[in-house]
Amino acid sequence: MRRFLFQLLLLFGVACLCQGAAPWEESVAKKKNKEKKSYIFRYTLKDKQGSEGTLQQPQRFLSRKAIERRKRQGLAVDSTDLPVSRVYLRMFRAEGAKVVGVSKWNNTVLVKTADEALANRLEKLPCVKSCLRVWETPDSILPPDHRVKFHETFQPWDSVKTSLYGGAEEQLKMVDGIKLHRNGFTGKGMTIAVLDGGFKNADCIPAFTKIHIAGTRDFVCPPSRDIFQETDHGTKVLSVMGIDIHNVFIGSAPDATYWLLRCEDQQSEQTVEEDYWAMAAEFADSVGADVINSSLGYNEFLDHSTNHTYAEMDGKTALISRTASMLASKGIVLVNSAGNYGMGPWKKITFPADADNILAVGAVTPERQNAPFCGVGPSQDGRVKPDVMALGSPTTVV
Repeated sequence: MRRFLFQLLLLFGVACLCQGAAPWEESVAKKKNKEKKSYIFRYTLKDKQGSEGTLQQPQRFLSRKAIERRKRQGLAVDSTDLPVSRVYLRMFRAEGAKVVGVSKWNNTVLVKTADEALANRLEKLPCVKSCLRVWETPDSILPPDHRVKFHETFQPWDSVKTSLYGGAEEQLKMVDGIKLHRNGFTGKGMTIAVLDGGFKNADCIPAFTKIHIAGTRDFVCPPSRDIFQETDHGTKVLSVMGIDIHNVFIGSAPDATYWLLRCEDQQSEQTVEEDYWAMAAEFADSVGADVINSSLGYNEFLDHSTNHTYAEMDGKTALISRTASMLASKGIVLVNSAGNYGMGPWKKITFPADADNILAVGAVTPERQNAPFCGVGPSQDGRVKPDVMALGSPTTVV
C-alpha cells in the first residue's frame, strides 16, 4: 500500500498541469452546418430488471483487471456495476430508437433522433424515470481539421545539458517528482486513462514513440475519424506525464501504461459531454485503470437553460460530478483540472472538480501564487477546492 500511495503522489503532482480544456478556444472560423436537425436525449431508467449480470458473477460484466483492483483495495462490486437492462434496451430499439450510448453507473441511455414524437413516446415507456434533451445539432461547426506540421527532432536549444530532466525539471521539482524517480517511483505497473478532446499527432511525433499506449477509444457521437487529428490538448497533457528523453524532457510517469480516451466534442459545448465523460470513465474502469487524468470541466452550455449553478457544486448534483464521486469506490483515483474560469465571471472551479474523493488540481506560478486563470473554491458544501496545486503557469509541454 505504501508503494501505491507514493506512486499516486508522483502522478497527481504533475498529471493535470495543463489546466481544464473547457471551453475550448478556437481561432478557426466556423461554417454553417448542413446536417439535418437532430437531438440526443438522456433517458434515466427506473431500475436494472433484466440486466444480464449478477453481483455473484462479476466476471460476466467486469474485466479481470477491474475485479483484481477492487479486491486489492477491499472494495465490493455493487448494483451500479451491473449492466443496463438489455430488456429495456430492446424496448427502446423496438420503438425505432438509435441508442448511441449507455451509462451503467447512472443507469442512463442516450438516444439520437430527428423525430421529437419518437422522443416523447420513449419517455412514456414504463422503464423510464425521466428524460432530458442533452444535445441538438449546432447551427455552425468547425471545418474538417487537418494535421499540422510537426518537428521530428528537437532543436539544439531544447536540450539542457546540465539537467537530466530538461524543460520538465522545475515542474517536477515542485512536487518532489525527481526525488520519487530516484527511489524507483516512475509509474511502472500503473495504468492511466487520459480523458480529453483529442491527441493530435501523438501517433507520429517521434518523442511519443516510447510511451506505452495500450489503446484509444472515442465516446463522442459521431466519433472522430481519427482522434490523432483532433485538438492537441491531450497530446500536451500526455507529454507532461509520459515523455522520456534525457536532457530534454522527462515526464512524471514515463513508465506507466496509457489509454487515450476522447470524450470532449469541440463542435459545441452541450450537456451530453457529461455523458460522454461518464462513459469514458466507465471504460477506464473496465480496462483496469488505476488513475484517470481529466483536463475537462463544464459549467455553461449552448442551451443556457442547462447551465450549472453555484448551488449545484456539491459533488452529487451534476451527472459528471456524481460519476466522478463514484470512482474512489471503484478503486480509481481521479485527477481532474480545477478549470480555467478564474478570470471570467464564473470565477469558481468547474464540474466535476467539485466531486467527492478526487484530486482537483489547481495551477500556481513559479512563485507558488495562484494562477489568475485558475478556478477557486470552496465547493458549495464547504470543502476546500482545489485539493492540491502544481506548477501550471507556465507548464512546459511537448
